[in-house]
Formats: sequence, C-alpha cells, structure tokens
Amino acid sequence: MKIIIIDTSCGNFYSLKSTIKKLGFNAQISNNKNLILNADKIFLPGVGSARSIIKKLKKDNLIKFIQNCKIDILGICLGMQILGKYSEENEGISTLGIMDYSVNLMHNTYMPIPHMGWNKVNNIIKSPLFNNINNNSYFYFSHSYNICMNNYTIATTTYEKIFSSVIQKKNFFGVQFHPERSGINGIQLIKNFLKM
Repeated sequence: MKIIIIDTSCGNFYSLKSTIKKLGFNAQISNNKNLILNADKIFLPGVGSARSIIKKLKKDNLIKFIQNCKIDILGICLGMQILGKYSEENEGISTLGIMDYSVNLMHNTYMPIPHMGWNKVNNIIKSPLFNNINNNSYFYFSHSYNICMNNYTIATTTYEKIFSSVIQKKNFFGVQFHPERSGINGIQLIKNFLKM
C-alpha cells in the first residue's frame, strides 16, 4: 500500500509516520504531485496557521489537485479545518472549499482556550472510521478554532459548546483531534482509515 503524508511544513509528520509504521505500513512524507497521485491513502496534517498551510500548498501547486482528489484523504486538526471554505483566523482566509463550512475562533466563557487535552468523541453517524472504537472514546485535542455542526459532521465533541470533531464528504475525511497522539483509539482510527 502506498501511503503519502502531504508535506505541509506544519504538522506532526514523524509522529504520524511512526504510528503508521506501528501498524505495519510505511508512509512517505512528500509534496511531489506524481507520488501523491499514485497513493492509495493520503494524510493532510496541519498545526499552526491556516494562512501558512494554504501558502505552502499554493507554492507546491497542490490546491487544485487536493480539491479534485479521488483518493481517500484524512485531514488532521488544521488539515481538517482547511477542507472548509473559510477560516476567520488572522483576519480571514479562503481555504480549500471542498466542504461548505467556516472555521471560527472558539468563544468560551468558562473553559480556557486553546482546547488542549483529552476529550470524548460522540459519533452521531455510523462510519468505518470508528470500527472497533467505542462511542464517547477519548482522543487528544489541541486547537483554538473549530467547526460548528454541519451537513458533513459525523462526530461531535463538547468543550463548553458542541463542535464538529469528525467530518466526511465522499473520500474526504477530517478529524479535529490528533489520532497520532491519542493512544490506542487513535491507532485504531488510523488503522480503520488505511483499511477502508
């Protein structure tokens, strides 16, 4: 199986690669279009700024390629957020527009932002991503921006307010948490994605 982790210059690439290796697969970190085109599975990880990840994808000529991708692709954290059409981060930026949602700064009254640490994920729509994972299992989060519930939401998390923690449209999947840092549940989710 050919597995590509898109080199966005801002992600936990090696932690993700190491988790995939534990499952008996080798992943390549690359921004080479030909390699990505021949992949069986693609990961789009991201940490930090939406502006910097979009700038990097533009520089590597990967925007249209990702938008038209027919291969299963999993966006992680910021990689999930940029699958939407807009992020209000840093005075606002247009993102990939694959799904019709915006990314907004979390507005909490009582809970600190960023949302960091373990929290429950409640699957509201059955998905092969959650095979052999109990509902309301814990995953590791680290983010200040989130996505409200929308037509693509397949799981939610509550951190004072409810938000989308997993989304899907056709072959595009996104998780707000970091599966590569989420212990046994995260490993199982990555395994499920690879075996779909």
